[in-house]
Amino acid sequence: MSAPTLKTPAFDPQLLDQLLADRKTPGEIEDLLKGLRKAFIEHALEGELTDLLGYPKHHPDGRGSGNSRNGFSRKTVKTDESEIEVHIPRDRNAEFEPRLIAKHQTRWEGFDETILALYARGMSTRDIQGFLQEKYDVPVSPELISSVCESVSEGVQQWRTRPLAGIWPILYLDALFLKVRDQGKVLSKALYVAVGVNLEGHKELLGLWLAESEGARFYGQILNELQSRGVEEILILCCDGLKGLPEAVASFFPRTTVQTCVVHLVRRSLSFVSYKERRAVAADLKPIYQAATEIEALQALDQFQIKWEKHYPMIARSWRGNWDRVRPMFELPAEIRRAVYTTNVIESLNYSLRKVLKNRAAFPHDEAVFRLIYLGLQPVSRRWTRPIQDWPAALQQLALLFEDRLPLDRFLATNT
Repeated sequence: MSAPTLKTPAFDPQLLDQLLADRKTPGEIEDLLKGLRKAFIEHALEGELTDLLGYPKHHPDGRGSGNSRNGFSRKTVKTDESEIEVHIPRDRNAEFEPRLIAKHQTRWEGFDETILALYARGMSTRDIQGFLQEKYDVPVSPELISSVCESVSEGVQQWRTRPLAGIWPILYLDALFLKVRDQGKVLSKALYVAVGVNLEGHKELLGLWLAESEGARFYGQILNELQSRGVEEILILCCDGLKGLPEAVASFFPRTTVQTCVVHLVRRSLSFVSYKERRAVAADLKPIYQAATEIEALQALDQFQIKWEKHYPMIARSWRGNWDRVRPMFELPAEIRRAVYTTNVIESLNYSLRKVLKNRAAFPHDEAVFRLIYLGLQPVSRRWTRPIQDWPAALQQLALLFEDRLPLDRFLATNT
């Protein structure tokens, strides 16, 4: 995921008129901006020192406190646009360690990155405003914070429409529900997240989509968009038994194998189980999805049903109802099967999404959802540096199994 491109935040026109009074030339305006940056930085540093000492400048509480202000040191700081000289406050005990501009730091990037980082961690506009006020003693308006966050929208749109590789050995499609305001009402919408595994075995977030309801028509829109962005082949699509998705896949990628995600199936099964028996039920489910053949898996399902039918009849019924989408797994070699039903991709993604969304009761609009998820998942995607475990063996089996769609020479070229 590429870094967002920031645009200039919007400000109150009256405030701009006051600041620009008697300043007409580009040089005069640049001097004004340098002065504002200098004042902003020095005010924030003064706030940090106040936080350390426990009392504001010239306050009587400082008498006999054991430490006090001790003038300033000068430092030239490079910003994105220019160099400015700032006064760094000092204390007599030399305990002050500035955070905004650390010792030996000679470059200051401003608050945009700080605001975006806090936003990406799920903090609301009010939370960010309070954090900056508390940490730096700098009042930042909600409008400024919103404008900085909104400046990401262009980068989000470019990312959501970027070209994609032609062949994806595995694609995971997952959904979670959240609240979004739409025409004055708060609606429950499904956020669909697509994660692909490329020929090198690396995971990549392919796209985000929002819908009020699920169904073949909406899945068709997702698949049509993936095609228009360059996707030609999806060998295996792993999903959470989404209703209507297999039919949509058959229309756009007729040769794709649709596999129900075992992780979701197990989780749904355990939702019927009391806490004290979950470990035992989970252990008895393993022989089903870890069986070497479909016959052995069905025998394990029969044994599970005999043991647990009386207490949890819905579990075996759910597995049998989804069996047509579980069955393809047993036709795959063990190397591919481990890659398909590994919990790492889905679990790590869901965990990261929950962390980002936990402080959000409702989003003001769809774009706010895309911005937050886009920013929040950037740190996750940067950690996806290692291929899926035992990927070379899995890819070799895929090349043999889907030889007409993933030729062996393509596999060899990928690994040279």
